[in-house]
Amino acid sequence: MKGFQAGIKNFNEADSQILGISVDAAPSLKRFSDDLQLEFPLLSDFPNRNTAKAYGVLMAERGIASRTTFVIDKDGKIAEIIADGRPAPHNEASIAACQRIKK
Repeated sequence: MKGFQAGIKNFNEADSQILGISVDAAPSLKRFSDDLQLEFPLLSDFPNRNTAKAYGVLMAERGIASRTTFVIDKDGKIAEIIADGRPAPHNEASIAACQRIKK
């Protein structure tokens, strides 16, 4: 999330909105957001994890979701999925995808 926050200016210039979605409970996300001083919302998918299930990223046996970035266009369609297996945020690839769909 720090990477996305660091690139917030680039996302804003690409006319994009960042939303973080986690299977963690809302109070935990609030603390996390406050600690990192995030300027974008974190949404809780707890306890049912329906969003993670719907997007195919829930690792049910571990109770977590894989770190995946979905770039969604203004029509609500997935324009790009960025999932390279690294734990780091996908901010550079995400910014590039947002810039492509802005055109």
